[in-house]
Amino acid sequence: MSAENPETITVTGAAWKCLQGAYDLQIHVGPDVIGRRIDDIDCAKEFLQHGLKGFVLKSHYVPTGERAQVVTKAVPGIKAFGAITLNHSVGGLNPVAVELAGRSQCKIVWFPTVDAENETAGRSTSTEKLPFWAKIQRELAATGIAPPPITVLDSSGKVSEAARRCIELIAKHNMILATGHIGRAEIFALVKAAREMGAQKVVVTHAEFPSQNLTADEQYELARMGAFIEHCFTTMYTGKAPWEGVLAAIRRAGPERCVLSTDLGQTINPPVAEGFAMFAQKLLDGGFSVDQIRRMAVTNPSALVQ
Repeated sequence: MSAENPETITVTGAAWKCLQGAYDLQIHVGPDVIGRRIDDIDCAKEFLQHGLKGFVLKSHYVPTGERAQVVTKAVPGIKAFGAITLNHSVGGLNPVAVELAGRSQCKIVWFPTVDAENETAGRSTSTEKLPFWAKIQRELAATGIAPPPITVLDSSGKVSEAARRCIELIAKHNMILATGHIGRAEIFALVKAAREMGAQKVVVTHAEFPSQNLTADEQYELARMGAFIEHCFTTMYTGKAPWEGVLAAIRRAGPERCVLSTDLGQTINPPVAEGFAMFAQKLLDGGFSVDQIRRMAVTNPSALVQ
Protein backbone atom coordinates (compact mmCIF):
# COMPACT_ATOMS: atom_id res chain seq x y z
CA MET A 1 0.00 0.00 0.00
CA SER A 2 1.29 3.46 -0.93
CA ALA A 3 0.13 6.84 -2.11
CA GLU A 4 0.26 5.47 -5.67
CA ASN A 5 -1.52 2.23 -4.77
CA PRO A 6 -3.86 2.92 -1.86
CA GLU A 7 -5.93 0.17 -0.36
CA THR A 8 -9.54 -0.46 -1.29
CA ILE A 9 -11.97 0.14 1.57
CA THR A 10 -15.61 -0.82 1.03
CA VAL A 11 -17.82 1.45 3.11
CA THR A 12 -20.96 0.01 4.70
CA GLY A 13 -24.05 1.75 6.01
CA ALA A 14 -22.82 1.02 9.51
CA ALA A 15 -19.77 3.23 8.93
CA TRP A 16 -21.91 6.15 7.80
CA LYS A 17 -24.15 5.62 10.83
CA CYS A 18 -21.10 6.08 13.08
CA LEU A 19 -20.56 9.55 11.64
CA GLN A 20 -24.00 11.08 12.04
CA GLY A 21 -23.36 14.47 13.63
CA ALA A 22 -19.58 14.17 13.27
CA TYR A 23 -17.04 16.97 12.97
CA ASP A 24 -13.81 16.66 10.99
CA LEU A 25 -11.24 18.85 12.73
CA GLN A 26 -8.76 18.99 9.85
CA ILE A 27 -9.62 19.35 6.18
CA HIS A 28 -7.65 20.97 3.35
CA VAL A 29 -10.09 22.28 0.73
CA GLY A 30 -10.19 25.23 -1.65
CA PRO A 31 -9.74 28.05 -2.07
CA ASP A 32 -6.09 27.55 -1.17
CA VAL A 33 -2.67 28.31 -2.58
CA ILE A 34 -2.39 24.57 -3.17
CA GLY A 35 -4.72 22.89 -5.67
CA ARG A 36 -7.60 21.05 -3.95
CA ARG A 37 -10.18 18.57 -5.17
CA ILE A 38 -13.16 20.55 -3.83
CA ASP A 39 -14.00 23.93 -2.38
CA ASP A 40 -15.38 24.57 1.08
CA ILE A 41 -18.97 25.24 -0.03
CA ASP A 42 -19.28 22.01 -2.02
CA CYS A 43 -17.56 20.07 0.75
CA ALA A 44 -20.12 21.44 3.20
CA LYS A 45 -22.92 20.25 0.90
CA GLU A 46 -21.41 16.76 0.81
CA PHE A 47 -21.16 16.69 4.60
CA LEU A 48 -24.79 17.77 4.91
CA GLN A 49 -25.90 15.10 2.44
CA HIS A 50 -24.27 12.40 4.56
CA GLY A 51 -25.50 13.64 7.94
CA LEU A 52 -22.19 15.04 9.13
CA LYS A 53 -22.23 18.22 11.19
CA GLY A 54 -19.18 20.27 10.21
CA PHE A 55 -15.45 20.74 9.87
CA VAL A 56 -12.44 22.95 10.57
CA LEU A 57 -10.84 24.58 7.53
CA LYS A 58 -7.06 24.26 7.65
CA SER A 59 -4.57 26.20 5.58
CA HIS A 60 -0.83 26.10 6.16
CA TYR A 61 -0.60 29.70 4.99
CA VAL A 62 -3.66 31.85 5.71
CA PRO A 63 -6.29 32.21 8.47
CA THR A 64 -9.71 30.78 7.56
CA GLY A 65 -12.02 32.42 10.10
CA GLU A 66 -13.87 34.64 7.65
CA ARG A 67 -14.22 31.82 5.11
CA ALA A 68 -15.76 29.58 7.74
CA GLN A 69 -18.40 32.14 8.64
CA VAL A 70 -19.42 32.45 4.99
CA VAL A 71 -19.64 28.66 4.57
CA THR A 72 -21.80 28.33 7.69
CA LYS A 73 -24.22 30.92 6.33
CA ALA A 74 -24.19 29.52 2.79
CA VAL A 75 -24.95 25.91 3.79
CA PRO A 76 -27.55 25.86 6.59
CA GLY A 77 -27.18 22.79 8.78
CA ILE A 78 -23.38 22.76 8.57
CA LYS A 79 -21.06 24.47 11.02
CA ALA A 80 -17.67 25.39 9.57
CA PHE A 81 -14.88 26.63 11.82
CA GLY A 82 -11.86 28.72 10.95
CA ALA A 83 -8.30 28.23 12.09
CA ILE A 84 -4.81 29.67 11.88
CA THR A 85 -1.45 27.96 11.50
CA LEU A 86 1.57 29.73 13.00
CA ASN A 87 3.89 29.55 10.02
CA HIS A 88 5.95 32.41 8.60
CA SER A 89 3.08 33.57 6.37
CA VAL A 90 1.30 34.92 9.48
CA GLY A 91 4.47 35.97 11.28
CA GLY A 92 5.24 32.66 12.98
CA LEU A 93 4.68 32.66 16.74
CA ASN A 94 2.86 35.95 16.38
CA PRO A 95 0.53 37.02 19.22
CA VAL A 96 -1.10 39.67 17.01
CA ALA A 97 -2.15 36.96 14.55
CA VAL A 98 -3.45 34.74 17.36
CA GLU A 99 -5.43 37.58 18.94
CA LEU A 100 -7.06 38.49 15.62
CA ALA A 101 -7.77 34.82 14.92
CA GLY A 102 -9.62 34.65 18.21
CA ARG A 103 -11.59 37.78 17.37
CA SER A 104 -12.53 36.33 13.95
CA GLN A 105 -13.94 33.19 15.61
CA CYS A 106 -11.12 30.84 14.63
CA LYS A 107 -11.41 27.63 16.59
CA ILE A 108 -7.99 26.00 16.22
CA VAL A 109 -4.48 27.42 16.43
CA TRP A 110 -1.97 25.04 14.91
CA PHE A 111 1.60 25.59 15.98
CA PRO A 112 4.09 25.57 13.07
CA THR A 113 3.65 22.97 10.36
CA VAL A 114 5.48 23.59 7.09
CA ASP A 115 7.90 26.01 8.78
CA ALA A 116 8.53 23.93 11.90
CA GLU A 117 12.18 23.19 12.61
CA ASN A 118 11.19 19.55 13.04
CA GLU A 119 9.45 19.36 9.63
CA THR A 120 12.18 18.88 7.01
CA ALA A 121 10.11 17.84 3.97
CA GLY A 122 10.09 21.33 2.46
CA ARG A 123 13.86 21.66 2.93
CA SER A 124 14.75 18.15 1.80
CA THR A 125 16.72 17.57 -1.39
CA SER A 126 15.18 14.12 -1.68
CA THR A 127 13.48 13.18 -4.94
CA GLU A 128 10.99 10.88 -3.22
CA LYS A 129 7.31 11.82 -3.13
CA LEU A 130 6.82 14.83 -0.86
CA PRO A 131 3.73 16.66 0.45
CA PHE A 132 2.14 19.18 -1.93
CA TRP A 133 3.23 22.06 0.30
CA ALA A 134 6.89 21.03 0.06
CA LYS A 135 6.95 22.30 -3.53
CA ILE A 136 5.82 25.74 -2.36
CA GLN A 137 8.48 25.78 0.35
CA ARG A 138 11.17 24.97 -2.20
CA GLU A 139 9.88 27.59 -4.62
CA LEU A 140 9.95 30.25 -1.91
CA ALA A 141 13.48 29.27 -0.91
CA ALA A 142 14.59 29.45 -4.55
CA THR A 143 13.53 33.10 -4.65
CA GLY A 144 15.44 33.87 -1.46
CA ILE A 145 12.39 33.73 0.82
CA ALA A 146 13.70 31.30 3.40
CA PRO A 147 13.45 32.58 6.99
CA PRO A 148 14.82 30.22 9.63
CA PRO A 149 12.63 27.30 10.73
CA ILE A 150 10.52 27.82 13.83
CA THR A 151 10.83 26.04 17.16
CA VAL A 152 8.66 26.56 20.24
CA LEU A 153 11.64 26.05 22.54
CA ASP A 154 14.27 28.57 23.58
CA SER A 155 18.01 27.92 23.82
CA SER A 156 17.58 26.36 27.27
CA GLY A 157 14.99 23.88 26.03
CA LYS A 158 12.03 25.62 27.65
CA VAL A 159 8.90 26.88 25.91
CA SER A 160 9.83 30.26 24.46
CA GLU A 161 8.26 33.53 25.52
CA ALA A 162 6.76 33.97 22.06
CA ALA A 163 5.10 30.55 22.27
CA ARG A 164 3.88 31.27 25.80
CA ARG A 165 2.28 34.54 24.69
CA CYS A 166 0.43 32.62 21.98
CA ILE A 167 -0.73 30.05 24.54
CA GLU A 168 -2.10 32.84 26.75
CA LEU A 169 -4.20 34.16 23.88
CA ILE A 170 -5.40 30.70 22.88
CA ALA A 171 -6.62 30.24 26.46
CA LYS A 172 -8.18 33.71 26.51
CA HIS A 173 -10.29 32.98 23.43
CA ASN A 174 -11.01 29.34 24.42
CA MET A 175 -9.47 28.11 21.19
CA ILE A 176 -7.98 24.67 20.62
CA LEU A 177 -4.21 24.47 20.79
CA ALA A 178 -2.98 21.96 18.19
CA THR A 179 0.67 20.96 18.10
CA GLY A 180 1.21 21.03 14.32
CA HIS A 181 4.39 19.45 12.95
CA ILE A 182 6.71 20.25 15.86
CA GLY A 183 8.93 17.49 17.25
CA ARG A 184 8.55 15.06 20.11
CA ALA A 185 10.36 17.09 22.78
CA GLU A 186 8.52 20.25 21.69
CA ILE A 187 5.16 18.49 21.84
CA PHE A 188 5.65 17.32 25.42
CA ALA A 189 6.90 20.74 26.53
CA LEU A 190 4.09 22.60 24.76
CA VAL A 191 1.34 20.35 26.13
CA LYS A 192 2.73 20.73 29.65
CA ALA A 193 2.93 24.53 29.32
CA ALA A 194 -0.54 24.74 27.81
CA ARG A 195 -2.13 22.93 30.70
CA GLU A 196 -0.19 24.97 33.27
CA MET A 197 -1.26 28.20 31.57
CA GLY A 198 -4.95 27.40 31.43
CA ALA A 199 -5.46 26.27 27.83
CA GLN A 200 -8.37 23.89 28.27
CA LYS A 201 -8.34 22.28 24.82
CA VAL A 202 -5.16 20.66 23.52
CA VAL A 203 -4.86 18.35 20.52
CA VAL A 204 -1.74 16.45 19.49
CA THR A 205 -1.81 16.75 15.70
CA HIS A 206 -1.79 13.52 13.61
CA ALA A 207 0.29 11.53 16.07
CA GLU A 208 1.40 8.91 13.52
CA PHE A 209 2.49 11.34 10.81
CA PRO A 210 6.18 10.69 9.97
CA SER A 211 7.48 14.00 11.35
CA GLN A 212 5.82 13.23 14.72
CA ASN A 213 5.76 9.42 14.77
CA LEU A 214 4.76 9.22 18.43
CA THR A 215 4.73 5.75 19.97
CA ALA A 216 1.61 4.33 21.60
CA ASP A 217 3.21 4.86 25.02
CA GLU A 218 4.02 8.49 24.20
CA GLN A 219 0.46 9.06 23.05
CA TYR A 220 -0.78 7.52 26.28
CA GLU A 221 1.43 9.85 28.33
CA LEU A 222 0.23 12.91 26.42
CA ALA A 223 -3.37 11.82 26.92
CA ARG A 224 -2.69 11.51 30.65
CA MET A 225 -1.41 15.09 30.53
CA GLY A 226 -4.84 16.16 29.29
CA ALA A 227 -4.33 16.24 25.52
CA PHE A 228 -6.55 14.68 22.90
CA ILE A 229 -4.67 12.54 20.39
CA GLU A 230 -5.63 13.15 16.77
CA HIS A 231 -5.48 10.31 14.23
CA CYS A 232 -5.74 11.33 10.57
CA PHE A 233 -7.01 9.04 7.82
CA THR A 234 -4.55 10.16 5.15
CA THR A 235 -1.53 9.11 7.21
CA MET A 236 -2.51 5.46 7.04
CA TYR A 237 -4.35 5.54 3.70
CA THR A 238 -1.25 6.78 1.90
CA GLY A 239 0.99 4.25 3.62
CA LYS A 240 2.85 6.63 5.93
CA ALA A 241 1.94 4.56 9.00
CA PRO A 242 0.54 1.04 9.47
CA TRP A 243 -3.10 0.64 10.45
CA GLU A 244 -2.25 -2.02 13.04
CA GLY A 245 -0.05 0.35 15.01
CA VAL A 246 -2.66 3.10 14.95
CA LEU A 247 -5.43 0.82 16.18
CA ALA A 248 -3.17 -0.33 19.00
CA ALA A 249 -2.31 3.27 19.90
CA ILE A 250 -5.99 4.22 20.05
CA ARG A 251 -6.62 1.33 22.41
CA ARG A 252 -3.65 2.38 24.53
CA ALA A 253 -4.74 6.00 24.98
CA GLY A 254 -8.44 5.11 24.96
CA PRO A 255 -11.20 6.38 22.65
CA GLU A 256 -12.18 8.91 25.30
CA ARG A 257 -8.90 10.76 24.62
CA CYS A 258 -8.79 10.40 20.81
CA VAL A 259 -10.27 12.28 17.86
CA LEU A 260 -10.62 11.17 14.25
CA SER A 261 -9.86 13.59 11.43
CA THR A 262 -9.35 13.02 7.72
CA ASP A 263 -6.65 15.56 6.71
CA LEU A 264 -8.23 15.23 3.26
CA GLY A 265 -8.85 17.57 0.35
CA GLN A 266 -5.84 16.71 -1.81
CA THR A 267 -6.52 16.16 -5.51
CA ILE A 268 -5.20 12.59 -5.47
CA ASN A 269 -7.09 11.39 -2.40
CA PRO A 270 -10.75 10.39 -1.82
CA PRO A 271 -13.49 12.96 -1.22
CA VAL A 272 -13.45 14.23 2.35
CA ALA A 273 -16.77 12.79 3.56
CA GLU A 274 -16.11 9.48 1.83
CA GLY A 275 -12.66 9.28 3.40
CA PHE A 276 -14.18 9.92 6.82
CA ALA A 277 -16.52 6.97 6.27
CA MET A 278 -13.60 4.83 5.11
CA PHE A 279 -11.86 5.67 8.38
CA ALA A 280 -14.92 4.59 10.37
CA GLN A 281 -15.07 1.39 8.33
CA LYS A 282 -11.44 0.52 9.09
CA LEU A 283 -12.14 0.99 12.79
CA LEU A 284 -15.26 -1.18 12.62
CA ASP A 285 -13.27 -3.84 10.78
CA GLY A 286 -10.55 -3.50 13.43
CA GLY A 287 -12.94 -4.37 16.25
CA PHE A 288 -13.98 -0.96 17.55
CA SER A 289 -17.62 -0.55 18.56
CA VAL A 290 -20.03 2.01 17.11
CA ASP A 291 -20.06 3.80 20.46
CA GLN A 292 -16.25 3.99 20.54
CA ILE A 293 -16.09 5.39 17.01
CA ARG A 294 -18.81 7.92 17.74
CA ARG A 295 -16.90 9.00 20.84
CA MET A 296 -13.89 9.83 18.64
CA ALA A 297 -15.75 11.29 15.63
CA VAL A 298 -18.76 12.98 17.23
CA THR A 299 -18.60 13.41 21.01
CA ASN A 300 -14.97 14.47 21.50
CA PRO A 301 -14.77 16.83 18.50
CA SER A 302 -18.15 18.35 19.39
CA ALA A 303 -16.89 19.15 22.89
CA LEU A 304 -13.69 20.66 21.49
CA VAL A 305 -15.41 23.06 19.09
CA GLN A 306 -17.95 24.31 21.64
